Amino acid sequence: MTIAPARHDGEPGLSAWSDAHLLHALEEVVEKELNRHLKVAKEWMPHEYVPWSDGRNFDGVMGGEAWAPEQSKVTDIGRIALVVNLLTEDNLPSYHHEIATLFGRDGAWGTWVHRWTAEEGRHGIVMRDYLLTSRAVDPVELERFRMAHMSEGFESDNSHSMLHSVAYVAFQELATRISHRNTGHHSGDPVCDRMLTRIATDENLHMVFYRNLLRAAFELAPDQTMAAVRDVVTGFRMPGHGMPGFERAAARMAIGGIYNLRIHHDDVLQPVLRHLKVLEIGGLGPVGLAAQEELGLFMGGLDDQARKFDERRAALEARRAARAA
Repeated sequence: MTIAPARHDGEPGLSAWSDAHLLHALEEVVEKELNRHLKVAKEWMPHEYVPWSDGRNFDGVMGGEAWAPEQSKVTDIGRIALVVNLLTEDNLPSYHHEIATLFGRDGAWGTWVHRWTAEEGRHGIVMRDYLLTSRAVDPVELERFRMAHMSEGFESDNSHSMLHSVAYVAFQELATRISHRNTGHHSGDPVCDRMLTRIATDENLHMVFYRNLLRAAFELAPDQTMAAVRDVVTGFRMPGHGMPGFERAAARMAIGGIYNLRIHHDDVLQPVLRHLKVLEIGGLGPVGLAAQEELGLFMGGLDDQARKFDERRAALEARRAARAA
């Protein structure tokens, strides 16, 4: 790839890169990363991860058995996290619209957008089939939540900037991978754990794609990219934040060790920032330097918040253990 000399796009008097210019400049990187992804991604079949022999009819038109909580093999925290994770995957049409609008539907960008959508679609398929077949969750409540969540759609918090979107998905795909893996570990069902491990493998490959793209963006437009990363990290929200009861579910997941401030800091933000050496990048203009400094201060403050959360969580667990004793 031929890259134009890096411009100090944060300095007064020098023009910034437009989204159209960046999309064109990064096209060869996208093609390279797409080819790498296709070589390492392994085909897998959703139906192979579903315990079909456990299935039976529900009540309603089939005259089967109504769902009851005791039928579920998964833990309470596992059930909460599974619903959140599936509802997040269910909003795939909105996500596809967002990234297709930003990245386009032609060339390497378009090929990636469609491939990513197809792979993410498998996640929703296998999770729903598992949940219904194993009777892990209330099917009526799940469908009502799906209708409510998808009826709202999804709109990113990233001002529809191409760089903001690339930065966001680099962190979000890793966050999703971590959420799936921890949900599997806390589910209490080996079948569920195996399924979510398979999904998490895909999410990790998606993260690598976007992380490598973000690296290339830093080479092209360091100041703009640093500002975008600063904005995304300081205002990060998971894509499921608009679903019914998300705040309460997120609080339960935080206490249950599925996803919380400590995990967000240590296992999501820090790995990406360290891999790209974001806080060590030199040659920045005033805008980039200010964003880099703000990002470093934010990460220090987040670590302090995570430490306080750890202390509160430990105290809560101690009280619960005392009551149980």
